[in-house]
Amino acid sequence: MKRAVFVFAFLAVAVIAASSLFADDNPFLGTWKLNVAKSKFNPGPAPKSQTRTVVAQGDGAKYSVEGVRADGSPITYSFETNYDGKDSAVTGSMPGGANAIALKRISSHKVEAIQKRGGKEIGKSEVEVSKDGKVTTVKSQGTDPDGKPFSNVSVYDKQ
Repeated sequence: MKRAVFVFAFLAVAVIAASSLFADDNPFLGTWKLNVAKSKFNPGPAPKSQTRTVVAQGDGAKYSVEGVRADGSPITYSFETNYDGKDSAVTGSMPGGANAIALKRISSHKVEAIQKRGGKEIGKSEVEVSKDGKVTTVKSQGTDPDGKPFSNVSVYDKQ
């Protein structure tokens, strides 16, 4: 009986440790709030607010984004990714009109993202989490639904 309890306790600790190792392996996980003052939106205008929530999902992650555009309309979209460079469907209304996104891990703290609309590439982003894990910087460029170019730097603080 004591041996069974010991084995169960050992397995429970191993599962908890493995879960925290996965979280440590993915610095993108967490809740991130847009720091509008430190961000740059060209041509603009900047959103009033935006929060990104990234949770572990299988071998990858699920991204959920909510916020308010400059005109007061809502920003709400989500997608799931395995960081394998394959297209993931976007649910909701992603700024720029993308309906698919492909994320590929470049290094432990950096991801490259390709945004697509109707199968056509409309934008690229480089997403990097600081070494201390407190700031995510997203450098994006592409074309909006009207065909006009944009170049943004979005800075997010971990909550």
